Amino acid sequence: MGTMPRTARYAAHTLLAALALTGCSSSAPPSAAGPASPSTGAPPSPVQVCTSLVSYWAKETLMGTKWSGLDWEQKGLSNDQYAIHEDAVAAGRAEERTAGRAKALELIDRFVAQRCADEGGATRSSENWRPPT
Repeated sequence: MGTMPRTARYAAHTLLAALALTGCSSSAPPSAAGPASPSTGAPPSPVQVCTSLVSYWAKETLMGTKWSGLDWEQKGLSNDQYAIHEDAVAAGRAEERTAGRAKALELIDRFVAQRCADEGGATRSSENWRPPT
């Protein structure tokens, strides 16, 4: 049995990360973007998904939790989302040194929400992803 093609692996990692953030884990923090639209049942927008996913992983990295060492693919991030993640972690670490962890975690939520909104969810594909032929 061979390995999965990259597109299938990427899709599987993204799905697993999305499932982890949507309720498979009771320890996941609430979404920074808020509820999708509970009254309409509408799926979350790309910006909401980006904000929730990147903010979660940036805070996990700042806190140094067990799973924070996963790579960007294992976290289900695109290259652009990973760039936001890295910038958010750097900003969070600087804030933590001057104002403490609680303020750093708040900063990460605001920083990520703004960047995800500015980049329309930062959902462009990763550089090693290729569309199916």
